[in-house]
Amino acid sequence: MKYILSKSDKLIKGIINLPSSKSISNRALVIRALSYSPYEILNLSDSDDTRVMQEIFNSNDNFFDIGHAGTAMRFMTAYLAQIAGEWTLTGSERMKQRPIGILTDALNGLGARIEYLEKEGFPPLKIWGSHLKGKLTELDGSVSSQYISALLMIGPTLEGGLTLRLNNRITSRSYIDLTLKLMNRFGISYTWEGNEIRIEEQDYQPTRLTVESDWSGASYWYQLLALADAGEVELLNLRSPSLQGDCIVSDWFGQFGIESNDTGDRVILTKKESAGPEFLKLDFIENPDLAQTMAVLCVLKSIPFSFSGLETLKIKETNRIAALQNELAKFGAKVTEPQHGQLHWDGSFPFIREDLPVIRTYHDHRMALAFSPAALFGKTIVEDPMVVTKSYPGYYDDLRRVGFEIKEV
Repeated sequence: MKYILSKSDKLIKGIINLPSSKSISNRALVIRALSYSPYEILNLSDSDDTRVMQEIFNSNDNFFDIGHAGTAMRFMTAYLAQIAGEWTLTGSERMKQRPIGILTDALNGLGARIEYLEKEGFPPLKIWGSHLKGKLTELDGSVSSQYISALLMIGPTLEGGLTLRLNNRITSRSYIDLTLKLMNRFGISYTWEGNEIRIEEQDYQPTRLTVESDWSGASYWYQLLALADAGEVELLNLRSPSLQGDCIVSDWFGQFGIESNDTGDRVILTKKESAGPEFLKLDFIENPDLAQTMAVLCVLKSIPFSFSGLETLKIKETNRIAALQNELAKFGAKVTEPQHGQLHWDGSFPFIREDLPVIRTYHDHRMALAFSPAALFGKTIVEDPMVVTKSYPGYYDDLRRVGFEIKEV
């Protein structure tokens, strides 16, 4: 399936009920299970990833196919490792190419028994859940924060607790911080000094929780307004400040003329001017999920950029570095990778878009979300558009609310 997206003007105005935070929802489901809480989590995300995790927690089976849901693979591997029983975790063909050896090695070092059913270091996994004993565990902090979060959440349940020593530069620190703050809401104390996080053995406390809206989803509305000639968008149930590190976009987009006003129950975005920086330099080590949004924005506005901190992008739903290079080339931009974890565009290539460009999404929701705003500059085709259900199922309905025309072909 493909969608043709178009818009007759460059005005963006509307009230948007954003999806709930997938990052908070997925962590909250694990923590709720570990706390044996009788309270339902309110305003849970309706994304594919969260739905998959709910199905696992509500299942009486011991075989789980998580599809493309990388978060579910990492979090459930750690969770099931300390739940008595025999479990099998598998996923899509892409999931079988995404490494998990760092996490399984760490868990096996704590007394778990996890084996690979196909390729060494990759799903699918066979897990024999058992009682685990905590100890000092060293982990590469530069690969994926989800490995770290998966271990942290089960840390209080381990005999003797858990001490994690994180080596190398820590990527997505804000997501680790999110995990710890959510754990703290459920009664867990911890210390984080330097590169060591210590969690004593202790009990989670059942707690009521309402999930806030998703700041990653909000980033696409900042992007749309920055590309528009004028407009105002109200984003409901969005909080600033937030537990989510991606709220940094409210600062980043100030230089693109977007004003953010938090009213308590929503954030109102207003386009004040059309200017942007002459050159954009950003480090995404804390916020890698925003990279596609900002890269597409810069090319469409002809702003040269230099991005760093993108080391994890090659092991996401797709190789996002290669995907961005391929698709931005359709708009005349030759984006280079000077070093691992970097993206650069010198702006010397003019903004020349293909006639009716066809955007491949590579089974990656953020490719569809980040490239759809190109329709403000002319009709754009998006392949496999409903991949957005991974994080933002109602995205195209929301685009229609602000005047986009969307046709299936």
